[in-house]
Amino acid sequence: MGYCDKCVTKYGDYLYVVFRALIGVLFFMHGWSKFAGGMATGLFLVAAIVEVVAGVGIFFGLFTRALATVGAVQMAVAFFKVHAPQGLNPLANGGELAVLFFAAFLVLAVYGSKKWSLEKALLKKEVF
Repeated sequence: MGYCDKCVTKYGDYLYVVFRALIGVLFFMHGWSKFAGGMATGLFLVAAIVEVVAGVGIFFGLFTRALATVGAVQMAVAFFKVHAPQGLNPLANGGELAVLFFAAFLVLAVYGSKKWSLEKALLKKEVF
């Protein structure tokens, strides 16, 4: 086993928690900016609520798989409804953030919350 493999084995779970926390806080901020910017009306209100709730839940490791799945669906809808009409290239249509969040949510949906999870602390296991 090489040095890099040992690092992944030793620190992988901790790095994953950092990943989960960053995605959670960024998604929260993405939603909160809709409230702060006065954009939270109609469908944007629904999007903002989903982003704030999912962001907080993912950050704390509470129902991570379920919230990540909801976030992935929302980001797919956002990409195809808002960005794709300008073309399918995310760099040209401004949809790169939706694609990156979508990919991150797929990872979170597969791996769940892992270490330092509020869900495991409260329910003694990962439910979703």
